[in-house]
Amino acid sequence: MSVTVKASLGKTKYYTEVIAGENRIITDEPVDKGGQNKGFNPFEILATSLASCTAATLRMYIERKEWDVEKIDVEVELENYPLTKTAVFKRNISFEGAQIDEEQIKRLHNIADACPVHKILTNEIEINTKFL
Repeated sequence: MSVTVKASLGKTKYYTEVIAGENRIITDEPVDKGGQNKGFNPFEILATSLASCTAATLRMYIERKEWDVEKIDVEVELENYPLTKTAVFKRNISFEGAQIDEEQIKRLHNIADACPVHKILTNEIEINTKFL
């Protein structure tokens, strides 16, 4: 799967328009970093990717199994440690309106770890940059 996004930043400090196909989002930096806090910051977008992919992957599996789960909540906290070049994602998953036993929880844990964004983040990552 390949995706392409384009981020455009003008002279308004850190207010960035991001386009992916027909969809648009705004990213920004917090006020204490010189931005206006008008959108998610880049770290929040990264955590959002893991949270939303996890929720969607779990929903697909739950629907296929025909389990009755009203709502899936995925909270992701990202802590970045630049000095040690380490990032830690803390992911908390809960279900509303569901009767889920221990065996189902084990299976759902494996399914959560199989979400495509989780796989990308836990595999080797390569970034190739070219200036045009």
